Amino acid sequence: MPNLTFLGLAERVIAEEKRPLSPSEIWKVAVIKRYDSMLRAKQGKTPASTLYSAIFTDARQNPETLFVKVGDRPARYYLKSLARERQPAELEQAASAETTVPEKYDYKESQLHPFLAHFVHVQFNAHSKTIRHATSKKTEFGEWVHPDMIAVYYPDWRDEVLNLSQLTGGFAVKLYSFEIKKELSFSNLRESFFQAVSNSSFAHEGYLVAADISTDEDFRSELRRLSASFGIGIIELDIEDPDSSHVLVPARERDALDWDALNKVAMNKDMQDLLKRIRNDLQTKEIRREEYDRILLPEELLSSIRLKK
Repeated sequence: MPNLTFLGLAERVIAEEKRPLSPSEIWKVAVIKRYDSMLRAKQGKTPASTLYSAIFTDARQNPETLFVKVGDRPARYYLKSLARERQPAELEQAASAETTVPEKYDYKESQLHPFLAHFVHVQFNAHSKTIRHATSKKTEFGEWVHPDMIAVYYPDWRDEVLNLSQLTGGFAVKLYSFEIKKELSFSNLRESFFQAVSNSSFAHEGYLVAADISTDEDFRSELRRLSASFGIGIIELDIEDPDSSHVLVPARERDALDWDALNKVAMNKDMQDLLKRIRNDLQTKEIRREEYDRILLPEELLSSIRLKK
């Protein structure tokens, strides 16, 4: 029978690990050890966030809390009973050290592409295409030019309107750019974010995408700040329930394509082929869906990700 509260779960994990952990790290360990199945309360769609709120509130407002906050970016928590056994400097060093947490699933970053293709199809009604970096001349313009995936939205316009839009220079399609990472945390936030900024400058909307996004409130605040400053949206993929993937922060839409930036991205062979595909689809007024990334059903997506042994 379920018998753990979120705070009880956190206490148990920290006591067993004997090291300061962030709420998202605590949750990962709990899932690996299957302590999540022992929770009394319903987990909801974002149990890691619920755990963070429970620990944060208890540590801040409960005079008899068992937890003590150690370090920052990310904020990690330890048990007061264990903290008494360690020197403050030693504890701070442990909190700031790179922490390795076991992962529940065994997958590569490239295996997230079908999850994103499914999401883009459902959420944006757009057709995606993976852009292979191996087909680029990397020395021509430097790093961070190429997104991992591009999607195109074709408006459902009448032929007369579509023809007129092309003659008058209005955009008949909308381009999305996506930079994909397995996880996002303070350790890779800035590099990942500005990689997305760099390689999405041509598109109407640019997104940074990940399956594991830290729930640390300081991290989420910094993520929202960067998104507001540069207009990059954030998508969180759910590899346990693909239909629960969602836009965490919406992108700021640009009115027009940046043609100079698009010309740089077009140094990539896959991008050249995609641009030809878009032109042909517009000219023939028939979208060749088989020329884009295949859209897998949720059950097909789930079967592609293996549990770690």
